[in-house]
Amino acid sequence: MSSATKTKDHKVIRKWIEERKGRPSIVRSTGDNGRKGGLLRIDFGEQEQELEPIDWDEFFEIFDDNGLAFLHQDKADGGGLSRFNKFVADDGK
Repeated sequence: MSSATKTKDHKVIRKWIEERKGRPSIVRSTGDNGRKGGLLRIDFGEQEQELEPIDWDEFFEIFDDNGLAFLHQDKADGGGLSRFNKFVADDGK
């Protein structure tokens, strides 16, 4: 199994997302769950949920305001680009 990497670096996050043809998005209906701005997601163009596109500035404002880190995998087990990602609480590690 390939390992995952955690980062808060905006440049690394944006590069990873754009290399996979993803776009920053949000699930606005979750905005009142105690988190500012709603739930962040990456839209890879697949029908999943009601995603609303947002710009990179808003994406990283929500990311930082909620103390998040980006957990991601660069390569899949088969060697191709992996889309595995998850927004997690930044525990300082």
